[in-house]
Amino acid sequence: MRLSQLKNLSLGLCLLPALASALEIQPGLWEISSKHLQADGQEAPGMQQMLEQMKDLPPEQRQMMEQMMAQRGVQLGDQGVRICMSEEQIQAERLPLQDPDSGCSNEITERSASLWKFRFTCPDGQGEGETHFLSDKEFTTQVNGIYGGQNSSMQSHATWIAADCGDLQSR
Repeated sequence: MRLSQLKNLSLGLCLLPALASALEIQPGLWEISSKHLQADGQEAPGMQQMLEQMKDLPPEQRQMMEQMMAQRGVQLGDQGVRICMSEEQIQAERLPLQDPDSGCSNEITERSASLWKFRFTCPDGQGEGETHFLSDKEFTTQVNGIYGGQNSSMQSHATWIAADCGDLQSR
């Protein structure tokens, strides 16, 4: 997998869960994994396979990828990517689930205590999705849309890891 594909995937993963504050979710370290990534009906590599590919990169390339991700407030986790959500971000509903430089925006079209439906637009795509809040430490998201001219879909699962984000900074 090329470096640019890994970069786009890691940024895309941060976009997909879309504003997860319908519940009083916990601040701290969250891990977001994805599965069933599809583009034009073709299954894309799963998160575990992509993490393995990252581990197999030459040390210089891996370090470069990890530094780039850290600058955007993202790090590799055991099952996906990790982000830090501060209490202030959660209360202000300014969650770091999309790259601020991506040019993407989203709109919540329906909101309840356990489900948010949303629409999003990006320079290279658009679509809609649903986030289901399972608890204050877990939520899932299903996204369908068109990205780069191809029908795309993805499921993600977010799990709270710890209150302390360690060295990872909120973005």
